Amino acid sequence: MAVLRTFVLRHDSARNGAASFAQVAPEGTVVTFSEPTRTSAINAALHAKLGEIAERRQWAGRRWDAETWKRLLVAAWSRAAGSDAHCLPALDGKGVDVVWRRTSEMTQREVRDLLSFIEAWEAETESTEEQRA
Repeated sequence: MAVLRTFVLRHDSARNGAASFAQVAPEGTVVTFSEPTRTSAINAALHAKLGEIAERRQWAGRRWDAETWKRLLVAAWSRAAGSDAHCLPALDGKGVDVVWRRTSEMTQREVRDLLSFIEAWEAETESTEEQRA
C-alpha cells in the first residue's frame, strides 16, 4: 500500500518531519515541492472583487455574473502573463469553448498577481469609460 504524506513547511518541526520521512521512504519515492495553494482569505478577496465588478460593470453590452467575469479576467490575465487561454471548437460542434486556467489550481502568488491584474484592468477601463462619457 502506497504511503502518501504531505508536509506544509511552516516551522522547524514540519521540516524535520519531512526530512525524517525522506530518510526512511522506500526507494523510488517521488518528492515534490510546490508553492502554497490559495487560502480562504485570498479566495474570498478574489470573489468579493469579482462580485463588485459584476454589480458595477458591463461587457459586450450587458451585465454578467461573477463567474463569467472570472472567466474573462482569468483568460486576460493568462495572456498578459504569457500563458494562453485556448479557444477550441466545441465537442458538440456548436460554437467554440474557451479552455482557461482554473483558479482552484492557482498558488497564493498567482491569485495575488491575478488580483493586481484585475485592479489595474479596473483602473484602466474605468478611465477609458469616463473618457467616452
